[in-house]
Amino acid sequence: METTTATATDTDTVAGMREAAHALLSVLEPEQVRELRTGPSRLDAPELRQWTYLPGPRPGLSTEGLDAGQRAAVDRLLAAAHSATGAELARGAIEVERHRRATAGAAGAPDRYWLRLLGDPDGDAPWAWRMNGHHLAVHVLITTDGVRVTPHFIGAEPARIAQGPQAGRRLLGPEEDLARELVTDLDPDRRAVAVFDTVPPDDILTRDDPLADPGRLPAGLTHDAMTPGQRVLLERLVRRYLDRAPTAYARQCWDDTVSRGLDTLTFAWAGGRAPGDRHYYCVQAPDFLIEYDNTQDDGNHAHSVWRHLRHDWGIDLLRAHYTEQHG
Repeated sequence: METTTATATDTDTVAGMREAAHALLSVLEPEQVRELRTGPSRLDAPELRQWTYLPGPRPGLSTEGLDAGQRAAVDRLLAAAHSATGAELARGAIEVERHRRATAGAAGAPDRYWLRLLGDPDGDAPWAWRMNGHHLAVHVLITTDGVRVTPHFIGAEPARIAQGPQAGRRLLGPEEDLARELVTDLDPDRRAVAVFDTVPPDDILTRDDPLADPGRLPAGLTHDAMTPGQRVLLERLVRRYLDRAPTAYARQCWDDTVSRGLDTLTFAWAGGRAPGDRHYYCVQAPDFLIEYDNTQDDGNHAHSVWRHLRHDWGIDLLRAHYTEQHG
């Protein structure tokens, strides 16, 4: 089984998350701790792979009733599992959701996200935590061999805020603009391979599947069939997603991609190419897939997801741990 030994930066990331988890536990009431720690004893239990990015309640501790100090502790934990870019995106998803609720007549309503802490942050056993709500899904697993952070989902409704204090904000603007620049730069022959439909799907194709199936995605245009400039754009797009993660893990994922050959990357697009057009794209590699759609609400409602085919839910690390534990 392929695993990766934790680097010094991995160790720093784990230590930061451990400290943040303890800080959160220290400010919660006993009943809140009980809700936070709801879950099966084994972290590879199938029920823990059920998730959604739609509105509605989840298992765990709701942020709805937290006081300011408790919310600050949650934010610290969220930041500990991300790079600066990733933390900005995760917080941004919450801020854009507040704007959505305000324009829908629910201004001032508390945030509705759910947290779960699974396992014990102390010791050498695996442990995990996750934060889920509308347009935010963060799943983190930690062992002595490393950190895993997928499935990782960020959405924005609206994709571009038209009015109010956040007017002009495009939370997922870089994710959209890099892909549009790439598809626009393709010549007709390459574009004919990359664009699989003039009408985009109405959502990401892997949806909230427990295990992502790359067979759902179109083949697209390969990295080695692109011009040098187009290859650079595709690489920048991929790194934009990987760089949501803590630095060491993002570097590991990128190095794995390079070692397997950048020519294995593919890019596919559907829909219009002008800003404001409804559209979708996906990127595939042997180890991961990326999807983005901005199709609902007349092209003003965006979804983005990063799935790792070996690392989702920390499956690889858990398998190695339980195999070693039981011989």
